[in-house]
Amino acid sequence: MNNTYLTTENVFKSISIFAVPMLIGNILQQLYNIIDTWVVGKYINSDALAAVGAVFALMVFITSILIGLCMGSGVVFAQDYGRKDFSVLQRRIGTAFIGIGIITVVITVLTACKMDLLLQWLNIPAEIYDTTLDYLRIMIVGIPAVFVYNFFAAYLKSLGNSVTPLVYLAVSAVVNIILDLLFVLSFGMGVKGAALATVIAQYISALGCGVHVILKSEYARNAFTHISIRAEDIRILFSYSFYTCLQQSVMNLGILMVQGIVNSYGTVVMTAFAAGVKIDAFAYMPAQEYGNAFSTFLAQNYGANKMDRFRQGIRVGIVGIITSAVYCAAASLVLWIFAKKLMLIFIPESKTEIINIGVQYLHIEGAFYIGIGILFLLYGLYRAMGRPQMSLILTIISLGTRVVIAKAVSVSDMPVSGIWWAVPLGWFLADTVGIICYLFYRKSLKR
Repeated sequence: MNNTYLTTENVFKSISIFAVPMLIGNILQQLYNIIDTWVVGKYINSDALAAVGAVFALMVFITSILIGLCMGSGVVFAQDYGRKDFSVLQRRIGTAFIGIGIITVVITVLTACKMDLLLQWLNIPAEIYDTTLDYLRIMIVGIPAVFVYNFFAAYLKSLGNSVTPLVYLAVSAVVNIILDLLFVLSFGMGVKGAALATVIAQYISALGCGVHVILKSEYARNAFTHISIRAEDIRILFSYSFYTCLQQSVMNLGILMVQGIVNSYGTVVMTAFAAGVKIDAFAYMPAQEYGNAFSTFLAQNYGANKMDRFRQGIRVGIVGIITSAVYCAAASLVLWIFAKKLMLIFIPESKTEIINIGVQYLHIEGAFYIGIGILFLLYGLYRAMGRPQMSLILTIISLGTRVVIAKAVSVSDMPVSGIWWAVPLGWFLADTVGIICYLFYRKSLKR
């Protein structure tokens, strides 16, 4: 459990070793999301896929608040671990768990009480309203599991252990796929079966990761057996978690608002969008996870007062931005060529209108993955530099642009493709601002 390689080994090597399991974990997570989409789209119907896509966007927004809080707390844990201040680390583990746990309960209860209002806000068409509500009722039960898994995963990653969260995520992914096939294909449970499979898998990863940490980590055991809440710990945890949480929630609120605008075009466009979103998620996974690994690496070295390694990490991060850009450009090329074949994985060949809209979406947004690749690493760069507010600003620029353009398109006679074009425009505007600001900030790093 006492992993010190982030503060001792070669900078590029240690970041890469830490990032690879996180990337594999993300691939697994996306894989069982895709299996969900495939089962629902192929073996239920396109209306069910539209319902699942709408709820997915809503759940991502709700859980992003909790994930952002866990990520922010993880940065604090990494700093405490880096400076070997284990007594403080123990206190803050307990404080963070209780605080985020209370927020989780509040969010779960509010969501359960306001389901109809949320679906109305999302412009869910009448023909799929009941299906969407059935799916949502089950999915909200998994919110506490999302918190527990991400909290303990953030703790493990803050210590340099990105492998253990991967193991439990892999187990839950396999369980989800098996239960998906069993509940939907064998038992004929429809979207309720798909939702139940997801929730069961979420609790398996949460319980597995949580029990592992309690059994293996002395710091965590002491945190929960000797709880001590101090105002200073709350202040520090809040200062790091607030901007990360706000950035995550603003980002996903923007996506949710776009989802609501897309829903106003009817189930055909909703279904195409739901399939397209699942496909293009793979393109930016490496950049997303490299950015997260990057932040943890720098947090540990900052806490250990190893400023030379901190500055080296910044330089490696810049190389990472370039590498990510190249990868995303290659992903864009692959997606452009195989867009239709990828849509056919989820949508029956007879649904030509849905497929054509989905291909259009992938051709427009997918051609510019380089934009989101750079943006994710800028997020990690600014969190690592102790400027999480810049990540928030870039998110507001990116999503604000997307929402404004999408709304303008929806109230005009412009085709839905205008919404697809809004996505890369938002990315590149945020990238431009982020790079310009970095050129000013980097002077302080040389001191």
